[in-house]
Amino acid sequence: MNNKYMGYYKSPIGILEIVCDKESVLSCNFVDKEGEIGQVNLILESAITQLDEYFKGERKEFDLKVALHGTEFQKNVWNGLLNIPYGTTASYKDIAISINNEKAVRAVGNANNKNKISIIVPCHRVIGKNGALTGYAGGLDKKQWLLDHENRINLNAGDVFPVSKS
Repeated sequence: MNNKYMGYYKSPIGILEIVCDKESVLSCNFVDKEGEIGQVNLILESAITQLDEYFKGERKEFDLKVALHGTEFQKNVWNGLLNIPYGTTASYKDIAISINNEKAVRAVGNANNKNKISIIVPCHRVIGKNGALTGYAGGLDKKQWLLDHENRINLNAGDVFPVSKS
């Protein structure tokens, strides 16, 4: 039986609950309040440290093993999300094309909605084809904050690339 380790990170936009096992991050989601903290392991400590660095603008890429649990299609979508560069966005159609399933735009949206590893698997970087913000489990206000944060960090670092791939 795999032991699970749970911890919390107080981000500028809410509390994140991080769940890990001995090898990888299992989930990272916004919650209303902290629960009980159990045992901590190196994966959980690293996830909390890297989230802190991300929110401080010191980290653009996560170096964490993640366990993606879902259908093969969902895993393909979530792996596609990992390829969206920091500070940029992609449309649901962009993701569908990237996983060689151009007509699966709606299914990509459904898979994106079931992502259990927020921020680390950057579902917040997916927007509507017309550039509009669309659903985000944490709320559109959090999604907008995350996109603005990444864009602001890139501008401060002198990186010049578009906010959208579309």
